[in-house]
Amino acid sequence: MINRDRLVKTFIDLVKIDSPSGEEDEIATELTKRLKQLGFDVRRDSYGNLIASNGGENPLILSAHMDTVEPGRGIAPSIQGDRIVSDGTTILGGDCKCGVAAILEALESVNEDQVPHLDLEVIFTRDEEIGLVGARNLDFSLIKGKESVVFDGEGPVNQITSSSPTYIGFELEIVGRAAHAGVEPEKGLSAIRVAAEIIARLPQGRIDEETTFNVGNISGGSVRNTVPENTSIIGEFRSRSLESLDALQGQIAEAVTEAEHLFPEAKIETHLHTEFETYSLNEDDLATKRVTTTLRGLGLQPIMKASGGGTDGNVFRLNGISAVVVGMADHGMHTVRESVVIPELMDTAHLCESLIRINA
Repeated sequence: MINRDRLVKTFIDLVKIDSPSGEEDEIATELTKRLKQLGFDVRRDSYGNLIASNGGENPLILSAHMDTVEPGRGIAPSIQGDRIVSDGTTILGGDCKCGVAAILEALESVNEDQVPHLDLEVIFTRDEEIGLVGARNLDFSLIKGKESVVFDGEGPVNQITSSSPTYIGFELEIVGRAAHAGVEPEKGLSAIRVAAEIIARLPQGRIDEETTFNVGNISGGSVRNTVPENTSIIGEFRSRSLESLDALQGQIAEAVTEAEHLFPEAKIETHLHTEFETYSLNEDDLATKRVTTTLRGLGLQPIMKASGGGTDGNVFRLNGISAVVVGMADHGMHTVRESVVIPELMDTAHLCESLIRINA
């Protein structure tokens, strides 16, 4: 039986362990200990992802990620009514420790009740928040399962991510020519000025219902009285439409070409990389069928909702694993106003438990 007090305590214990991206060793050690106590064989692949198995040739995969975003150090959670919140100076860490806690509670419950359950693989990845890096480096040769439930969505557990976009990151590196800004500025070529011309030609924000574009970082120059020689522009664009992605790549190329004509002595290098690729669920998807059937059995109506973000589910699907992403009771992700709704967290644990029980 799912135990509310134990579930909440597990969640609070986990969020008190700092685990910003790249610093997941402590949380991985704690999760390894807990999974071994539940009878799992646990290993870490060469990248540091945690992979646990209780045997079997066709296991169901339960997955979440270990890392959190900043500010996520020294989290001080507290319970306010039916919600868990931070003290307002940090995130809460519900993304994705709600998912981790719900999985652990479901495993605790079936172990405690000694009921038959499916063969399982539990995958806790690292570096998810910085571009699904852990999943993209996951050693899939160690994975046997072909269906995965990823506990990493915002909102209640019956909110299913129906589709996710392709994400393309870009960086433009601009080299101008330095000069003394007060003595001989005419001898310089401002890389910042070139960057400004490029940015002015690029779109910003929401392009359409399924497409966004963002310049997220600009850096360059050295000191106030020197014409800046180097500048970089870092951004991203996302869409579920391949035509839109192609069009945006074309806009970047056109903006760079126009800047090169305006400033023929500048050097501009363009780097684009795909972080993850789009998917849309369909009625024949195995993991989706499994989850929607189980939700209805719990009296929860599945809600299909498109997302502008990506999860490890994108990577799993790219590697031939049917993956479905469900909500995990977290609200206000990536902000200091983040909160977890305890009854929804209970629902998340109940779904996970029902998924893994045989004849639940």
